[in-house]
Amino acid sequence: MESPAYTLEFEKPLRDLTAQLDGLRQRSEENQLDLGSEIAAITEKIEATQRNIYSNLTPWQRVQIARHPKRPYALDYIQALCTGFTELHGDRQFRDDQALIGGTAFLNGEAVMIIAQQKGRDTKEKIARNFGMPQPEGYRKALRLMKLAEKFDLPIITFIDTPGAYPGIGSEERHVSEAIAVNLREMAMLSVPTISVVVGEGGSGGALGIGVTDRVLIFENSYYSVISPEGCAAILWKDAAAAPQAASALKLDAHTLEKFGIVDEVIPEPFGGAHHDTAKAAETLSYELQKHLNDLRGLEHDQLLNSRYERFRRLGVYAEDTVVVS
Repeated sequence: MESPAYTLEFEKPLRDLTAQLDGLRQRSEENQLDLGSEIAAITEKIEATQRNIYSNLTPWQRVQIARHPKRPYALDYIQALCTGFTELHGDRQFRDDQALIGGTAFLNGEAVMIIAQQKGRDTKEKIARNFGMPQPEGYRKALRLMKLAEKFDLPIITFIDTPGAYPGIGSEERHVSEAIAVNLREMAMLSVPTISVVVGEGGSGGALGIGVTDRVLIFENSYYSVISPEGCAAILWKDAAAAPQAASALKLDAHTLEKFGIVDEVIPEPFGGAHHDTAKAAETLSYELQKHLNDLRGLEHDQLLNSRYERFRRLGVYAEDTVVVS
């Protein structure tokens, strides 16, 4: 496995072993030495260490992978999966929000509407895309494109990858909570098939603002949560350093979410994370999207709305108790 330039804390044993392997190979080439047995031993140890690490990831470690700077972003998947992507800009009220992109494209020859949260790679792009945190105009643009998709009977696919909606003063002044709330209401009533995919971070209402869909898919090393682990830790433990404990308490990892019915399917990733083999991750996603689109295309309009309604009504558990006042 190719070692990415950026190494997470729990991956450091792998980095050290890979450095040893590279050193042995270099010595073998430079000095014409037969170090095959030593190279084979280190390679075997690397494979065993990989299995040990990636088969026993904690929720916090999965959060770290979801935030990996080399992880594929929405545009990476769009370019790998779709042809003819034409980005559409602006909410027709304020301005264009580059943290939330969208437009028409063809997926396996079928016209679809793509709506996605997009982060940046370098500093300039991160600032331009506001670190993947949409503002009200982003959600209003998303709704405009959803209505356009409905007009032309296009399925909608959304890519979720945000730490949350932007909480700045300007965002609040332009009513970000209202923009998200309107999206929740309107997405629940769309007449076309809708699928959302959590490809990285799925933070709070910022993620939910494009996530009220017929099917919710999630990559196995992504997370979907009402609050970030750091935010939860700061509130409950009064210390952001308690983020690993908060991540476990929040039940935000993909397989737990599937168990509770929050997501419909977990998409497997290449060993170590999607950033180790983006092409393979995109191929798997393409198959899953097509499978769910085929299922949804077979539903009548009323069936589509009713199943979507029932899907979200099933979320959560509550108990009623009768209090007798004497």
